[in-house]
Amino acid sequence: MKRNSIYLLMMLLVLSACSNDDDTLLDPIEEGMDMSYNEVLGFKKDKAKYNPGEEVNFSVNGTHQNTTVRYKYLGQVIAEEPLTGTSWTWEPPSEDFRGYMVELVKETGGEETVIGTVAVDVSSDWTKFPRYGFLSKFGETTAAQRASVLNNLKDYHINGLQYYDWHFEHHRPLPLDENGAPAESWNDLFNREIYFATVEGYIEQAQERNMASMFYNLLFGAWKKDEVQPVPVEWLMYNDRNHKDINRHILSGFGDIQLTDPANNEWQEHIFGETATVYENLEFDGWHLDQLGNRGTVYNYEGYKIDLGEAYKDFLISLENRFPNKKLVLNAVDQYEQKEILEAPVDFAYSEIWSRYQYQDLAQVILENYNYSNGELNTVLAAYMNYNSQDGNFNTPSVLMTDAVIFAFGGAHLELGEHMLSSEYFPNDKLDMSVELRNTVREYYDFHTAYQNLLRDGGSFNFPALQSQDPDVKLNNWPPVVGQAAVVGKQLEDRQVLHILNYDGAATLQWRDDSKVQREPLVKDNFRITVEAERNISKVWFASPDINGGASQQVEFTQSGNQLTLEVPYLKFWSMLVLEY
Repeated sequence: MKRNSIYLLMMLLVLSACSNDDDTLLDPIEEGMDMSYNEVLGFKKDKAKYNPGEEVNFSVNGTHQNTTVRYKYLGQVIAEEPLTGTSWTWEPPSEDFRGYMVELVKETGGEETVIGTVAVDVSSDWTKFPRYGFLSKFGETTAAQRASVLNNLKDYHINGLQYYDWHFEHHRPLPLDENGAPAESWNDLFNREIYFATVEGYIEQAQERNMASMFYNLLFGAWKKDEVQPVPVEWLMYNDRNHKDINRHILSGFGDIQLTDPANNEWQEHIFGETATVYENLEFDGWHLDQLGNRGTVYNYEGYKIDLGEAYKDFLISLENRFPNKKLVLNAVDQYEQKEILEAPVDFAYSEIWSRYQYQDLAQVILENYNYSNGELNTVLAAYMNYNSQDGNFNTPSVLMTDAVIFAFGGAHLELGEHMLSSEYFPNDKLDMSVELRNTVREYYDFHTAYQNLLRDGGSFNFPALQSQDPDVKLNNWPPVVGQAAVVGKQLEDRQVLHILNYDGAATLQWRDDSKVQREPLVKDNFRITVEAERNISKVWFASPDINGGASQQVEFTQSGNQLTLEVPYLKFWSMLVLEY
């Protein structure tokens, strides 16, 4: 991850997200109120994900009469029961790696209204469908403060956490005292005070919520802040054949990161030993490794040119052999050496985006990673929203449009921690999330999780012939065009998925939206389309994170030969149609 020494904002910001840990029970809500969709009941579950056979504990902060709890898998009702209290349990089916949508549906006068939704992920391994968040502030905290942060992230189904800049020095991440025990506290490279008890407490409390903890560290960093040489010069990487010019990353006023040769056996033994010390004292689930992008032409101490892609692969293979039960992921900064990285034993793909500016570029990176990994690994993108903006709120349309693209193409977005992420220096909390953004992003993560078996579980992208029968709705195949809605399909064994992403009314196709100019697209509803279908269709259903909390609804259709005609109920940012054979 590229470092930015400018951003050193240290104020702690903990997102309470509308009192997520408030267990106060409210009286039943009165009849006759407006029942248009709103998460009025504070519908929650207790963990970020669940292992097969594990019970889900649900809670609401009030009840409605004539309300049903409906459990669905990919649009199909698998169980339902009346809502009779403010807490209950459910044991999902035993199948591994499945996402479910749970809906609260109220009946009034024969009409059904969705008044709450929450997703459930049943997966024995979080890296199958990674939903990655971060922690970046490890000062002195209470258990209640940590619980507030984690409960908020749990409600977004964040199942893995990157502990950013928790460490002491890159080549000595966990300092020990004279007795060989972990130090009570230390300063990180920007002189922030880090408390061992805070790091340990976060790991323990994350485990209670089935959230994995990954420690951050460079794979080739030796931190030098004084005249003492941190590691032998023979381990270092150089810009010249005569080992005179050390390849380093300079952090003005703080020190330098000297870069080591990742394939140097002695360096590997050293940093693996330090990693063992970390694992012996903290129950991290794995290592989030970082690099610094393209370093130009570099050499080892003997003057031989280093192939960094091959060196990364060598390092990762050795690391996996040393710690076979720990998770590994290596950041491909701007996709640098990603192909070689994904040939190594990493558990998912991680790409930090810099020079790819368009929505279509985000999709392309995800597709590249999928191909590099032979269709085996899902992707997390570190894509920093509204990057050059210095204050105020995030722009809601730009965040939702970016998430819609990433999610529709099967990726995940690293963006949520103690605050929403706006730069590569994770403690920087210069921008805030509005209440609207917190709530809408939560619906997107519900959608992302509930339909993960359509979005992130195989299949091949395609472009079915699709036409609008409404003159006000213009459709084109992906990539996007301003003034139109872009369509991309995915073919699965027994389903054809259609994603419609709306750019009618958009101000820009650049996802980062530095100036916060992006606008909400123009809403479309009840518009007719025709779709070319090669097989007979038995059922069509619709879902969108922009309406009814992502709840699915069946759609009527007619089929004549290979032409399907149907009505799309709603389109704001992103809508999904599923054609079942």
